[in-house]
Amino acid sequence: MAQEITGVDQRRLDGVRALFEEHFGPLADRRALVAVAPGRSEIAGNHTDHEGGHVIAGALDVSVIAVASPNGTNVVRVIDPAFPPFEVTLDSLDAREDEHVTSAGIVRGMAAAIAATGREPAGFDLASTSNIPAGGGLSSSAAVEALYGRVMELLWDKPGTEAVTPVELAKMGQRTENVYFGKPCGLMDQLSVCLGGLAFMSFEDSAEPTSAKLAFDFDAAGYGLVLVDVGCDHAPFTADYAAVPVEMQAVARELGHERLCEVPKADFDAHIPEIREKLGDRALVRAIHYWYENDLVDRRWDALNARDIDAFLRLTRESGASSGMFLQNVSTGGDFQPAMAALGMAEHILDGRGAIRIHGGGFGGSIQCFVPTDALDGFISQMDAWLGQGSCRHYHIAEEGARAAWL
Repeated sequence: MAQEITGVDQRRLDGVRALFEEHFGPLADRRALVAVAPGRSEIAGNHTDHEGGHVIAGALDVSVIAVASPNGTNVVRVIDPAFPPFEVTLDSLDAREDEHVTSAGIVRGMAAAIAATGREPAGFDLASTSNIPAGGGLSSSAAVEALYGRVMELLWDKPGTEAVTPVELAKMGQRTENVYFGKPCGLMDQLSVCLGGLAFMSFEDSAEPTSAKLAFDFDAAGYGLVLVDVGCDHAPFTADYAAVPVEMQAVARELGHERLCEVPKADFDAHIPEIREKLGDRALVRAIHYWYENDLVDRRWDALNARDIDAFLRLTRESGASSGMFLQNVSTGGDFQPAMAALGMAEHILDGRGAIRIHGGGFGGSIQCFVPTDALDGFISQMDAWLGQGSCRHYHIAEEGARAAWL
């Protein structure tokens, strides 16, 4: 039984403990810990984080949970029903190209990051399970990164080492995802998972992002937060996703800066013809989306603080339109448009009620819907009928971020 950790469902803890003992033997005589890390939903700020902009994100009531124990070797052994068992030897913590897009890469990357805090890497056994939909845009990879980080922080702790803050842990996860996992990403996913709750984040200072939290219950305001898995993983669209920050930052560099947050809007306006000629129209409109969406984030945060759900929904609809028209991360054209199809289905049901928008990186993954509470059951039932059972789910904000404690 966990002594100092809250928000852990006892049935899930019993299940992951049984999984551990099935593969690694009884825990009775072993020192062990439990760790948990939530998924996240991007509430506002579509592709603004990597440009030094603003975001609102919320940790969700789904998570990855693990039980871990030292094994006296220099090998990390991991079992999870979602993927084949694997091992990582800790004799080298350098990034390996053959571990890109693998859980082994995440283990090695987080081990390198935690070792850099002065802790001594050592082998352990870990069993985990997750109810975060994989590939659905809820940042399952960021949750796993944060989970491994909290496990290593506690297992390898020694006198003189300081606790890893949520911001530090998030930056470790981002670097792991970029360098060891081989996927470009901003910092929003990891920071939301590490902070927990509903949070406003500013990434203008990439070394020290700032944040503020707000207790807000969407259901109490009359609308359920619903995410719909569009039935297509992000993986086939990695190149399309990666092109978004590349094109935005090409605009910034054209104007003598690294990120769009550093570019005076008047300077951008004065050079639109040259930008179009040199970089093309898509880079131009993606930059326009950045300024428009960043302003909408601030206005939505103000609306949430004022408990003005109607203003929040109106601004969310404007955000969704900007993502589709200007950012263009909803469809890649042709007859395969899973995200756009899901948005169309959702709007067909809601008919102007609530709000819908692309969620997270876009292209595949999931869409986000704010559905009137009196329409939730019918909405979920119809979307599931069209996209498959379990595609549509009603979520709640989870107040706690990634954490670990001794059993």
